[in-house]
Amino acid sequence: MSDDSQENLSLHIMELRQEHRDLDQAIERLSQDPGVDQLQLRRLKKRRLMLKDAITRLESRLIPDLDA
Repeated sequence: MSDDSQENLSLHIMELRQEHRDLDQAIERLSQDPGVDQLQLRRLKKRRLMLKDAITRLESRLIPDLDA
């Protein structure tokens, strides 16, 4: 993987992590509200999980392949 694509990938991962943290905070705030829309909360949690999965996949691409 070239340095440019590795940098772009790292930058994208950082952006996804920031979005994940923002969702964490939003979910925490909404969870404390007794009148929260449960459907909205579930959608946010699902989005957060999708972000976590995407981050994991992208991080695994940064690990160099080892020749046996």
